[in-house]
Amino acid sequence: MNQKPMKGLILSGGHGTRLRPITHTSAKQLVPIVNKPILFYGIEALKEAGIEDIGIVVGDTQAEIQEAVGDGSRWEVNITYIPQEKPLGLAHAVLIAKDFIQESPFIMYLGDNVIKGGVQTFVNEFKRTTPTSQILLVRVSNPEQFGVAELVEQRVIKLEEKPQFPKSNLALVGVYLFDSHIFKAVQSIDYSKRGELEITDAIQWLIDQGYHVQSHIIQGWWKDTGKLEDLLEANRMMSDALETKISGHVDAASKVEFKVVIEAGATVVNSLIRGPAIIGKDTRITNAYVGPFTSINEACEIESSEIEHSIVLRNSRIIGIRHRISDSLIGKNVHILGNERKIHNHQFMVGDNSKIELM
Repeated sequence: MNQKPMKGLILSGGHGTRLRPITHTSAKQLVPIVNKPILFYGIEALKEAGIEDIGIVVGDTQAEIQEAVGDGSRWEVNITYIPQEKPLGLAHAVLIAKDFIQESPFIMYLGDNVIKGGVQTFVNEFKRTTPTSQILLVRVSNPEQFGVAELVEQRVIKLEEKPQFPKSNLALVGVYLFDSHIFKAVQSIDYSKRGELEITDAIQWLIDQGYHVQSHIIQGWWKDTGKLEDLLEANRMMSDALETKISGHVDAASKVEFKVVIEAGATVVNSLIRGPAIIGKDTRITNAYVGPFTSINEACEIESSEIEHSIVLRNSRIIGIRHRISDSLIGKNVHILGNERKIHNHQFMVGDNSKIELM
């Protein structure tokens, strides 16, 4: 059994190009799911697995991430920030974390991934079986869009990054466990055609050198939240775990149905809130409908409008949108103002500090 305590490495660099315009002004790892930044789910998962020493690899959004996360004391963990000048691949992130990791085994967690149920099972398995590396896999319908593993029993014999003709439907999940041999592997590989040090190449080097790389096929729910539809699905799945808690004020003319959280300072007037849904603190809902799988952050205003299956970031206002907004991601400090246009459904992906007026 490994003697040194396991450490955690969370990757929070990258530009989040698939979530623009939101990520022009915000780190993709801080976009909230059920009003909690995605990154926080990763930190909580590592803490739950008994990992208290966590390095976070950061890029251009370091200041924003550091302000949000702090020193880790709220989770009773120690946070070390590891700057990465350019996003040069997952294996490059491992390489620059060497001084932090030293000789400890560690778990690497992509900061925009969400795994329902956490990672404690996988960490315990790694500690018990002590392979050189353990990778998490999930069966997908589109393996050509992922790193793909070929197995003999549980042992990994081949990895390919986004293969044209996949050998299996087993895709790499954004969670990896390693012992210190991974540093030798990273130092032994070359940059790929896209100019990155690929973690799949590093793990393949371990396999080719005869090291034991084992797999765990996860049966639960996992999502890489890099695209709008995946972010909304993650919000939907995590919303389902809500339990009704009304800390704000709901007037007698309003109805709250199913799993709904209304945080302190929020006000609901003459409105229907149908869960699962969460209304952030100091938000005001007036003459409105908020439908299932909607997360509205703090200090927002929804008036004379309908919205469902959407995420609204803090300090945004939606006023007079008579036809329903759905499947939308609305940034911070956004104003959407409407009139009587006869459109049956609105879908928005709106960056921070925007104003939309429907004429």
